[in-house]
Amino acid sequence: CVLSGSENVKRKSAKASRSSVRRAGGSRGKQRHVEAVTLFEVVTMGRSAMQAVIDDWIEAYVTDRDSSLLDLISFFIQCSGCKGVVTAEMCQSKEDSEVMSKMVEELDEVSGLQYKKFLAFPWILTVTWPMDTDSVEYPLIQSGPYGRWFHSEFCDFVSVLVAQCQHSVIFDSYLMNTLISLLTELSDSYVRAFRHTCTLAAVKLLSSLVAVALSLSVSIENSQKLHEVQKTKTRQKSTLQQERIQKKITEKRAEIESMMDIIFKGIFLKRYRDVLPEIRSICMEELGLWMKLYSSAFLTDSYLKYMGWMMHDKMPDVRLKCVLGLQGLYGDPPLLPKLDLFTSRFKDRMMSMTLDKDNEVAVQTMKLLTSDDVLSPKDYKQLLQFVYSSQRPLAATAGELLFSRLLNTVAPASDTQDEINEEEAHKQQTSARLKALLQFYQESELHKHVVYLVDSLWDCGGALLKDWHTLTSILLQDSSSHGPGLTQAEQAVLVEILVASVRQAAEGPALAGRSGAKKVMNAREKKTQLDDCTKLTDHLLVVLPKLLSKVFIPRSCDIVASLMKIPQYFLSECPEADNTQAVSGLTAEMGAILDRHSGPPVLETAARTFLSLCGAETAWCSVARAARDSLVQCWVDQLTTLLGDTVSLKVIKALVRNYFILMNAHQLHKTLSVFLSMAVFRKLVSSGDFCEKAVAQRLQLRLFCERGNQCLSHSDHSVRQQAFLGVCDVLTAHSYQLQVWDPSSFGPLLYTPSPKLQRALLTFVCMHVFVGPDCDSQSNHSEGKGTELEDLHKRRNLLAAFCKLIVHGVLEMSMAAEVFMYYVKYYNDFGDIIKEMMYRTRQMDRIESARTLVLCLQQLFVRLKREQESGGRTHPGVQTFTCIKELARRFTLTFGDLVKFRECVVMIHRSGIEFVFQEFSQTPETPTPPYLSYLTILSEFSGKLLKPDKKTVFSYLQKHTAEHIIDLREECWQPLIYYRASLLAVAEGEDAVSYVSSDRKLYLPNRSPFSKQKLEGATPKHQNQAQKLLNIEGSVLSTGNEADDDTVEVEL
Repeated sequence: CVLSGSENVKRKSAKASRSSVRRAGGSRGKQRHVEAVTLFEVVTMGRSAMQAVIDDWIEAYVTDRDSSLLDLISFFIQCSGCKGVVTAEMCQSKEDSEVMSKMVEELDEVSGLQYKKFLAFPWILTVTWPMDTDSVEYPLIQSGPYGRWFHSEFCDFVSVLVAQCQHSVIFDSYLMNTLISLLTELSDSYVRAFRHTCTLAAVKLLSSLVAVALSLSVSIENSQKLHEVQKTKTRQKSTLQQERIQKKITEKRAEIESMMDIIFKGIFLKRYRDVLPEIRSICMEELGLWMKLYSSAFLTDSYLKYMGWMMHDKMPDVRLKCVLGLQGLYGDPPLLPKLDLFTSRFKDRMMSMTLDKDNEVAVQTMKLLTSDDVLSPKDYKQLLQFVYSSQRPLAATAGELLFSRLLNTVAPASDTQDEINEEEAHKQQTSARLKALLQFYQESELHKHVVYLVDSLWDCGGALLKDWHTLTSILLQDSSSHGPGLTQAEQAVLVEILVASVRQAAEGPALAGRSGAKKVMNAREKKTQLDDCTKLTDHLLVVLPKLLSKVFIPRSCDIVASLMKIPQYFLSECPEADNTQAVSGLTAEMGAILDRHSGPPVLETAARTFLSLCGAETAWCSVARAARDSLVQCWVDQLTTLLGDTVSLKVIKALVRNYFILMNAHQLHKTLSVFLSMAVFRKLVSSGDFCEKAVAQRLQLRLFCERGNQCLSHSDHSVRQQAFLGVCDVLTAHSYQLQVWDPSSFGPLLYTPSPKLQRALLTFVCMHVFVGPDCDSQSNHSEGKGTELEDLHKRRNLLAAFCKLIVHGVLEMSMAAEVFMYYVKYYNDFGDIIKEMMYRTRQMDRIESARTLVLCLQQLFVRLKREQESGGRTHPGVQTFTCIKELARRFTLTFGDLVKFRECVVMIHRSGIEFVFQEFSQTPETPTPPYLSYLTILSEFSGKLLKPDKKTVFSYLQKHTAEHIIDLREECWQPLIYYRASLLAVAEGEDAVSYVSSDRKLYLPNRSPFSKQKLEGATPKHQNQAQKLLNIEGSVLSTGNEADDDTVEVEL
């Protein structure tokens, strides 16, 4: 009997299938005319059609079970994506050794076919399919929604098949034996499609059998209850009949359990360690389901061990399926006693999986461990530290554990009074929880990030953290009135919690350094956020001045700076927005604090807070602006008065710092800074001749730089570094001063470093920054990794100081070429600094920056050529040709916008062509330019040329090569061939390698005496291609007169 993949149901079941599909379609309100369908096609028609067709298949099976079984066999083979042929032969005995020796799986390379012969008793099946089947996507792994949909429908088919057969043919010892044999053999195939599809079918078949076994168990229990009732009525005949029924049901359940055991041992035990991760995931997912649904048979240590072993799988999805399966077990309290041995054996592994590199696995493991008291207090203490995790889902899960175990179980202190109002009870409850939270935070000595702790608790403990009335009342209460109160450290932490909760309510869970937060809020979340902002503004606008004026505040700048952040989150559309008295009190208290605190954190926070309050859209902007202007004017008046008297420099410095911090935040330089600057310089000019002092200042600057230059060669390494940093900082500050003030007014201040000093600074950078581990005379291998990191930090500071000189125009931009040389070699250590300098110089002058890149590549190439010609020992500063080419490729990646950097890229090509061919005189001794191989490096920039520019650059190349005799058949001209190919291939949209081979075989230069002869002997197709390459010069040169619409000329 031979069945093709599309004929298996088109005989006796065709009529039944048509009627079934019509009946299913009628139940959905639609009459559909469908021709004869296969079982495989039924999968695509939905569950209702599936049930009807399976019912008709069962009727056909009762009539002719062999033919129907072959239909079912062909169905599973088709679901595997196999479009081959199935041949069936009858087998008389399973134990025939001659038959078993024929069960093979092999391929025939001559015919291009694969064969698999296996026993599905009473059939010997032979499946033949093409050899490339394993490389084709079969239905289960197809991308998009079809693959997911087929997976669901295929699983439904297996479950519906068992459900419809459970009362009839499933116990005939023929259907299930053949089906299990088929799935066992195909799941053992080396073809992935067979193995994956049939393993899924087998485990889903076992799951369906579990449902049947559960149904039989319920029937046995009901029968047992009925038997007990009948025994009390002493009806002997009914009791015997009930015993026979109960025995029959028990035998059926035993038969089902036998089938499950065969599938588990024959398929699961072979496939749960399959090389394919999808198969391992399927096995673990279904195993967890079996143990939960049918715990009496599967929830034993002999089955649990597979779950524990596969938690060490290298694929995250497999580990995730194990954790999800265990969640269902640990979440069912009656099952916990059976998990004691498993918990003691695999607890360490579950604890370590909270640090899994896959975030979802870590989160689900945390949920598993928090499901019940399965760990010791020490283990829970370790898990609670995950509230500081950088992954928000994991931190939020740890926050739930913290809230449920420490905060939600805290009881308030018992009150001596018999009667206590509800508000006071709530306050005591909140105070007790906050005390527990403060204790947990103080015990966590490794973490000092309150904002992350608040974010972790926000989802589960938001009501506690948003109780701003209780938080502020605790901070404002007198320690003598209600016990000892809070210590200063606890007050500081509680203030940080208050500020963090305000920020969280106003801005949401987006935190720097923490990923996984929800980025888009829905309408309900936006409404909640608006309500929270209104509540916090109404309350804190009135209470915050009291907090700022509290007795303990003046002792701590950090607490003051934290509290002064709160107004930045106020909502201007709240009912309290019109309360100008509260806003005036707040600004007045802030001004009083600025008179007492001069630390940078307090000043910067106050500047940002004033900026927020003075916004044009706020209701209190007029009051806040008046307070700000009054504060700044007060400082200006004080500074003006102090400049006329002999006072301490420290006082003037403090006032100037306060003023400029506020000025930078509010951009006040257009009004008040002019007044202050004129007052300061009026004092300076009135004290003497300003020009003479400026000349003296420049002389001092020159002397300082000369002394610093001498110290660059000092024997002490630290002295050399400090001298270099001092010179760089002074020159950078002087350059910034020239940019701020008008150069025409202060000409004597102008100072340019001498060439000697510039060379000394560059040499210092090359010798002390770009040093490898084998070149560093001060080797740090014995001093440990910490010393190496410290040394790297110092070298990064040295390089950054030198780069500032170039960015600020103190040094010529061409000096950056020496730094760019090390971009690839020291990318891990200094790549970010060098790239930033590259972008900054490009903002200053694109063309000059591109010339610097060209200079860098050409200098490296010249050094390499000289080293090769000398034949001496390789110098450490000389890079290989491959490194130079890689450096050019990295430079190319920095040119993102082709139109924006068009002129720069053209200039790079022009300079490269001139570098190779200028001043080259061809002689028999030197037939090629000495720097010809530079064209290979230059070809890295060809991809950044626009199409018309490529033609123009090619024309420019032809102009320089026309004077020389070039034979592209010779190997020495290979770089020119490659460069031409990069221009032509990209211009035509083809591959450069094909043009290289084309050039070497077909391109013949105009001066070659063999060109005409070779061209005449070429095929017409090759003649056209060669003629195109020969005449490309004419076509490019004519673009100026006959330009297309998309052609733009670039002047070279």
